[in-house]
Amino acid sequence: MPRNRREPEDPDERKRSQGPKAYWDRVDQIAGHFSQIMEVLGLPLDDAHLRDTPDRVGRMYLEIFRGLEEGNEPTFTTFPNEEQYSNMVIVKDIEFYSVCAHHMIPFFGRAHVAYIPDQKIVGLSKIPRVVDFYAHRPQLQERLTEQIIDLLVEKLEPQGAIVVMEARHLCMEMRGVEKPGAYTTTSAIRGCFEDQVVRKEFLDLLMKNSRDR
Repeated sequence: MPRNRREPEDPDERKRSQGPKAYWDRVDQIAGHFSQIMEVLGLPLDDAHLRDTPDRVGRMYLEIFRGLEEGNEPTFTTFPNEEQYSNMVIVKDIEFYSVCAHHMIPFFGRAHVAYIPDQKIVGLSKIPRVVDFYAHRPQLQERLTEQIIDLLVEKLEPQGAIVVMEARHLCMEMRGVEKPGAYTTTSAIRGCFEDQVVRKEFLDLLMKNSRDR
């Protein structure tokens, strides 16, 4: 719902004249709806601390849900595996923050990703970017885990891949069962990682590195 424009007090809002009109139109749409939520909750919109909150929420939503934007997909340039490297490549402890699609409050944690190359390899920085891209949208941890591994398999065509994610969910800690500190672990496995020996090697390396920290 559109709202009447006012002279902004938040310095960030003064960037309106510098940014794309379509972006600020979307901010205003989100802000209008969030103002209604605040009114239903009985929050005074004329309070100095709340007056600019709807606009801040509008900008925040476009930032934390940037994974929904077309064209924001991470570039995934691969390279030929000229050395025929065939051992495990692990990128662990990738911190991520996402938002629960069921309750629209955060869940956050760490992702551990490994693959065994076949004919292609990828720059290691691309793997955290894939995690970040899919995390920046309303998510389920199970779906997030599958989306990450599906992209890796599609782009790399590896001998195998595995993704393990550990996360705390504020929808369990702030509401419902209210159990702070509980972790949810999900995993997705493809190719040679379905072999128990290969999978055990990955888990042993993961645990060893954890003990060494």
